[in-house]
Amino acid sequence: MNYLEFEKPLAEIEGKAEELRALGRANKEMDVEKEAAALDKKADTLLKDLYKGLTPWQKCLVARHPDRPHCRDYIEQLFTDYMPLAGDRNFADDHAVMGGLARFNDLPVVVIGHEKGNDTKSRIEHNFGMARPEGYRKAIRLMDLADRFKLPVITLVDTPGAYPGKGAEERGQAEAIARATEKCLAIGVPLISVVIGEGGSGGAVAFATANRVAMLEHSIYSVISPEGCASILWKDAEKMREAAEALRLTAQDLHKLGVIDRIVKEPLGGAQRSPKETVEAVGAAIAAMLKDLSGKKPDALVRDRRQKFLDMGSKGLAA
Repeated sequence: MNYLEFEKPLAEIEGKAEELRALGRANKEMDVEKEAAALDKKADTLLKDLYKGLTPWQKCLVARHPDRPHCRDYIEQLFTDYMPLAGDRNFADDHAVMGGLARFNDLPVVVIGHEKGNDTKSRIEHNFGMARPEGYRKAIRLMDLADRFKLPVITLVDTPGAYPGKGAEERGQAEAIARATEKCLAIGVPLISVVIGEGGSGGAVAFATANRVAMLEHSIYSVISPEGCASILWKDAEKMREAAEALRLTAQDLHKLGVIDRIVKEPLGGAQRSPKETVEAVGAAIAAMLKDLSGKKPDALVRDRRQKFLDMGSKGLAA
């Protein structure tokens, strides 16, 4: 178990409980279960207290936790008959973006998402979820395919932001993101997006300009990372805590502002403590949002999507 900075007291208690049980396994005559159970109870109480009042910066840390389920985990557990489609038919296949044809509850769909990877080798292969222009152009190709065959599109957002490298800029990063966002607004099929970890900048908006947007309880969604914001505003990346407060990047803030439509509850301690339960909760949210959009005509879906973004923020301002 990877513990976050603010979870260190919890790590000590759970570590002591495990040490006791290890001693008990090594020496069958030792009765340690009572003491270990007392430590478990103390750990459960502390876990509830820690996650009851997370600060925006702490939510950033939880959203970035390496053990949270990633796009591949959701596709493997929620979708059947998944057939990946690769390449942008122009330059290359971007491994930071995965997508293809699949079935969700036996309904044919197109699924697209950012994949970060789950170990050093796969994280490098997937560029830590930071897509290049060809990744967004691959997404455009898949959305065109979905529109042609009247298939709902489901996107899973988890990226620190689009890749800012020289090669990406040379190949038209901003243009690719803009066209992906434009394509989201134009397709005449239901488009559903779930922020499963980080929703960073235009790299996330290019997938999340949807009819319905959901966020996991401890995920984040913002125009810039707290560190980047702090570097620009205060010339000091160490002021990321203040930046996180100011950015209103939590699911709870964004729901109040009308930027997202629903919050998907996470298990106590975050998605990383019970990935299977988290994936199931996201699946239930996707099913509910698809049901909400079923039967709507293409023109109504496009109109609904455009109006949603024109109205964005008015809910919070009116309050």
